[in-house]
Amino acid sequence: MYTAHFGLRQDPFSIAPDPRYLFMSERHREALAHLLYGVAGGAQATGGTGGGFVLLTGDIGTGKTTICRCFLAQIPPNCHVAYIFNPKLSVLELLQSICEEFHIAVAPGASGAPTVKDYIDALNAFLLHSHASGQSCVLIIDEAQNLAADVLEQLRLLTNLETNERKLLQIVLIGQPELRDMLARPELEQLAQRVVARFHLDALSPAEATQYIAHRLGVAGHTGALPFDAKALQRIHHLARGVPRRINLLCGRALLGAWTTGESLVNRKVVDKAATEVFGTEAAQTSNFKRQRLGYALAGMALLAALVLLAFQMGTTSNETRGTPQTAAATAQAPAPQSPASNVQPESVASLAAAPIEDLPTLWPQLPGDINTAWRELAPNWKLPADSADPCQSASAQQLSCYRTSQLTLPLLRQLNRPGILTLRAAQGPAVYAVLVGLTDQTATLRHAGALHRVRLVELAKEWHGDYASYWQVPPGYTAGLQEGSTGAAVDWLASRLSQFDGIPSTATDAVPLTLDAALRARVLAFQRARGITPDGQPGPMTFMQLESATEGQAPRLLTDPR
Repeated sequence: MYTAHFGLRQDPFSIAPDPRYLFMSERHREALAHLLYGVAGGAQATGGTGGGFVLLTGDIGTGKTTICRCFLAQIPPNCHVAYIFNPKLSVLELLQSICEEFHIAVAPGASGAPTVKDYIDALNAFLLHSHASGQSCVLIIDEAQNLAADVLEQLRLLTNLETNERKLLQIVLIGQPELRDMLARPELEQLAQRVVARFHLDALSPAEATQYIAHRLGVAGHTGALPFDAKALQRIHHLARGVPRRINLLCGRALLGAWTTGESLVNRKVVDKAATEVFGTEAAQTSNFKRQRLGYALAGMALLAALVLLAFQMGTTSNETRGTPQTAAATAQAPAPQSPASNVQPESVASLAAAPIEDLPTLWPQLPGDINTAWRELAPNWKLPADSADPCQSASAQQLSCYRTSQLTLPLLRQLNRPGILTLRAAQGPAVYAVLVGLTDQTATLRHAGALHRVRLVELAKEWHGDYASYWQVPPGYTAGLQEGSTGAAVDWLASRLSQFDGIPSTATDAVPLTLDAALRARVLAFQRARGITPDGQPGPMTFMQLESATEGQAPRLLTDPR
C-alpha cells in the first residue's frame, strides 16, 4: 500500500527469504563462505576422505534460510542436492525423503513396503554412480534442531557411505542455537567430530542495520535519502535487536504508519507506535526499562556529585588543619595504580604494521605440533614464565587457568579480543598450533618463536574450525559450574560486571552478598544472547571472559592495525 508513496516498485520488507534482498554483512559473507567451503573443500578438510557435516546456526530471523537459498544458487551443476525443510521425521521417513529429493527409485522389499535397508542400499548405489560420473551429492537439512537423536545417528551413519578414496555424501545442517547444544552432548560426540566447518550467525550491528535497511530499499527501487531519520534508525536497531526479520517487520509497519498520516519521513515516534503494533507489550517493556535505567543513572550521578563535594570539603578542612606537608606525605604513601595486563604486550601496534603478509602454507612447517609449546609462546602476554614444563599448572599459581573450546567463531573471537591459540588442521597431516596476537578485517597476526607473521584471514579460516585456547583470570571464589543459590566474590563480580555492561548501578555490597538466583541468571542469559554465547544462563569461563572484554577489563588485547 505504501510503495508508491515512497517511490518503491515492491515491498522491501517482506519476510519471505528472497535471495535478491540478501544483505551480505561481514557475518553473512562468512556464513556463506563457510557453507561453500564446507562443500567444496570437504574432501581436503577431512584429510582427503570427503564428506562430513557443515554446521550453520543462528537465532530466529537472522537470515539462515535466505543464506541457504543463496548457497543453493551457487551450487555447481555437477552437484546433486537434496533439501529437507521439515526434519520432524522418523528414520524411515527421512531416508524416504532423501531418496525422493535425489529422485531415487526404491524397489519394495519382500514384505511390500521398502525397509530402512532398502532405502540405504538404493542411496548407496546412487551415490556410487554419481561419484563414478564425476558428480557430488549434498544433503541440506533446514531447522535441524528438530532432528531426533536416532535420526542424527542415522545421518552420521550415512557419512560412512564411501569409496576407498573418499566419502560420498556431504551433509549441511542449518538450525537455531539449540543445534549446537545438541551436538555438544556426549552421546553425539562421534557426529560432532565429523563437523568440518561451522559458523554461528550473529545479529547485525547498528551500522550494519542501517546498511541493511538501505540495501533492501535500494533493491525495491528507492533512490535518494532514506525515509528514516537518524533517531528512528537507532530505535529500530534497538527494538529489533539487530535481527533482520524483526527489522523487516518493524520497518514495514513504520512505513505503513507514515503513509497513513501522509508523512514522507519516519521519526522515532512513528517507530515506537509501529513497535507496539508489531511486538506488543515487549516494546513497551523495553521503553519502561530504558526509562528506569536512565533514572538509576541520574540518581547515581547525583549521589556521585554529592560524594565528590563532601570529599572536597573534607579535604579542604584537612589541609587547613594539618598543613601541606602532611598531605604530601599521604600522597607519597598512596599505592601506585597497577598497570593492566593489556599494557604489557610483548609486541606493539607498530610492530604489527611492520610485519609483512606471508602465505600460510609457507609458515605452516614452522608452527609447533605440541600445544604446550604454544602455551609457552602465549605466556608472556599474561606475565607468565615462558619456560615452564607445564604451562597450565604454572598459570594456576597466579589465579589464571587454561581454557579450551572447539566452538568459537570469528565474530566471537573478535568480541573476545584476547590473544590465544588456534588449532589448525590442513588437508593431511597432524594439527598445528598458532598463537594469535593480532586481528584486522583482512589479516591475522601470529607469533612464533618471538617473531610476528601476518597471514590473510581467508587463508587462516580454511584451516581453523573453531578450536581455541587461552589463559583467563579466574574470579575470586569461582568454582566450575556455579549453582543456583551460590554466593561469594565470584557472584558479586558477575553481578557488578553485568551492571556495568547494562549501564545500571550495581547492588553488590559487603553487607548484603548477592545470590545467583533466577533474576541474576536471567541477566546472564540476556548477556549471553547479546554476545552470541550459548544461552544457558550458566556463568562459565566464556561468559566471564566476554564480560571482562565487554567492560574493558585488564586482560591482554589483540593488536589491531593502527591505520
